Amino acid sequence: MSKKKKQEEAAPGSPAWMATFSDLMNLLLCFFVLLFSMSTVDADKWEQMVQSFTQEFSIFSGGAMAIGDGILISNGVSQLNELDDYINSTGKAADGDSMDDLKEFEAEQMAAAEQLAEQIQEAISESQFANQIDVDFTSQYVSLTLNGALLFDSGSAQIKEEAKPLLDKVGQLLTRYAESTIEIEGHTDNVPIHNAKYANNDELSSFRALSVFDYYMETTFLDPAMIKHSGRGEYVPVADNSTPEGRAQNRRVEIKIYHNLSTMN
Repeated sequence: MSKKKKQEEAAPGSPAWMATFSDLMNLLLCFFVLLFSMSTVDADKWEQMVQSFTQEFSIFSGGAMAIGDGILISNGVSQLNELDDYINSTGKAADGDSMDDLKEFEAEQMAAAEQLAEQIQEAISESQFANQIDVDFTSQYVSLTLNGALLFDSGSAQIKEEAKPLLDKVGQLLTRYAESTIEIEGHTDNVPIHNAKYANNDELSSFRALSVFDYYMETTFLDPAMIKHSGRGEYVPVADNSTPEGRAQNRRVEIKIYHNLSTMN
């Protein structure tokens, strides 16, 4: 039996079709270059297009013109001298104006809160509850603080009967002066509580705030959508919990009246 001839090995290098394809691409490139060299550009239309991009994307006026007179390349030094003036008239000046506006607005907020606090304090001082309502304010709100012992028995969220005239007075103040959000917060001391109704201070403070909210829903025409209520537990003390006097101050209900300029409504 004759031996089979070995198959010839493929020639090294790229396949033959790639050379043909490359030649075709080169011919197409030459063809389009030839077409472009024979074409003409309408100068008027080109100028209109450049001006359109200039106005649309806020590029320097006049197409290739830089800031001020002359072209940037030819008048480079003089143009760069004017660059800082240009930036000052846009970004830097805007930042300075923004800071001034912010400070002015914060001053207006503080003035609005102070004026509201003075009006409320004057109304309270003319009543029998002058020593039972503490008035304070921030730039965002005026707060009325009521001692928890005046409103509730220990471990309870039920409003005392003798505390209702005090809440009625506060309700009158809210109806008269509150034009924005009202927030009712319940606070406790750090003495642990656990009874049949409340598992901890968080629950107790939440139900106390809710009791005050419910009372005003029954006795006033305040819009419930304007009123928030929350329990803050023992986490926002205003006095030292290590003393009986401090714990008494921490057991409280705060009612915050936000004014119209407040940004926390």
